[in-house]
Amino acid sequence: MQLVDIGANLTHSAFRDDLPQVLDRARQAGIVHCVVTGTTLEESEKALQLGLPCTAGVHPHHARECNAQTIPRLRELARHPRVVAIGECGLDFNRNYSPHPDQEKCFVAQLELAIELRKPLFLHSRDAFPRMKNILSEKRNHLPPAVAHCFTGGKEELHAYLDLGLHVGITGWICDERRGAHLLELVKEIPRDRLLLETDAPYLVPRSLRPQPKARRNEPAFLPHILDTVARALGRPADEIAAETTRNAVRLFGLDESGSVTAAQRPLAA
Repeated sequence: MQLVDIGANLTHSAFRDDLPQVLDRARQAGIVHCVVTGTTLEESEKALQLGLPCTAGVHPHHARECNAQTIPRLRELARHPRVVAIGECGLDFNRNYSPHPDQEKCFVAQLELAIELRKPLFLHSRDAFPRMKNILSEKRNHLPPAVAHCFTGGKEELHAYLDLGLHVGITGWICDERRGAHLLELVKEIPRDRLLLETDAPYLVPRSLRPQPKARRNEPAFLPHILDTVARALGRPADEIAAETTRNAVRLFGLDESGSVTAAQRPLAA
């Protein structure tokens, strides 16, 4: 089976010492692409250095850092062919690391950049669904392809995003019997051509994974475990889900169908 991990934070310090080994394990697990998530300008630049497909954007946690230079620098980064989406961008009203007005301003600016460049959007929403829906709805006639990254919401939220034409990214949250059990039913309502899989590594280690990894670090090689959980929930063969989600990711992000998960071309900055 071949799989695409559409969201892995491989510039995170958790991978500083063994990223080549992490990517080798991913390749052995059948991962043909890892899309590296950019969460700040600096992290987006680091992601691009890895030689893997990546996103470029500013996470809502860092929205207070946006200034007059942010969008021009993102525009420049996004011109590189390995930058396959704008983001991770959106709203996070849970932790509120940035004030809501700053989050909305930074999000709308990135949304407009994606529309300008016709780049897909890699979207984050946490405890912000009504406002997220409103902002996206205001642009619905111009929205580029987009994915609701790490979807953990309820039925109303899911169908609002589907009505807007979004793809839906499912993580190891679905493997958590405490918080993610509702996803076992909701995943059945995601159209086959809009379902995507991701680890969000190093976060969200699948709770049902045995044995649990040391230091609770998630990595792309664990994506098949998420696939198996989704396949059981759908009552369908895992290889069918793998083929569909890989095809969806290749189409959404314009990836090379043959795939290539290799060691980082350059070391991460100290």
